[in-house]
Amino acid sequence: MPVRAMSTWHMSTTRQGQQYSYGLLLQGGNLYRHSTITPPGSRARVTATKLGGGWTSFKAIATSNYADPLGHKHSFLYGLNTNGSLYRYAANGIGYKAYGSFGGFKSFKAMAMISQQPTYDTLLMTTTAGALYTIRIPTTATAKPVVKLIRKAGWSSFESLQVEHCGNNYGSIVVGIDHNTDSGYQYAFSKANGTATAITSHGKIPVAFTGAVHATRTNAWLDGE
Repeated sequence: MPVRAMSTWHMSTTRQGQQYSYGLLLQGGNLYRHSTITPPGSRARVTATKLGGGWTSFKAIATSNYADPLGHKHSFLYGLNTNGSLYRYAANGIGYKAYGSFGGFKSFKAMAMISQQPTYDTLLMTTTAGALYTIRIPTTATAKPVVKLIRKAGWSSFESLQVEHCGNNYGSIVVGIDHNTDSGYQYAFSKANGTATAITSHGKIPVAFTGAVHATRTNAWLDGE
């Protein structure tokens, strides 16, 4: 059964010098945690752990994984549902527990995490009509999202977005992937600030983006908004 959606893969190095990466994926109606550990000089060990069912109606997922030296930390899973709601789940041991939902997302299509801060996460999202938005979601359970338009049109062809931190001025590299043509297009974003966000197109990436699902691998905190 093919993978339908995937979150960002977070990378780190263990105290034993092992390279470790992990992320979440949807396969059919199930949510899995997928991890890879590569000991020095050895082959990678890959594991997949089923976290639960009931995910058939979700079309995209994204995760935050924030922690800083001051003790601020949070870990959330966001799921975009075909019923028009954006659901949030808080990490709970090896799984996740419900942490509220937000309506009004029926027209949204693709999403990716662009910023993780002590008191909020920000998603970068597109609509089926091609608009591009940021959705800032405070970490408190009862807070409402802050929705900001970045561009009114031009993003309708992308089925998925990949985001990585870039530079020291809160910039981001965003790759929009068109599954119909197996193509990826790269953009440099300034710090997200509504329609004032500066976006520089670097054109089509000269490789084929085959397959239905793609994911960013990062060891950096995303701080693009």
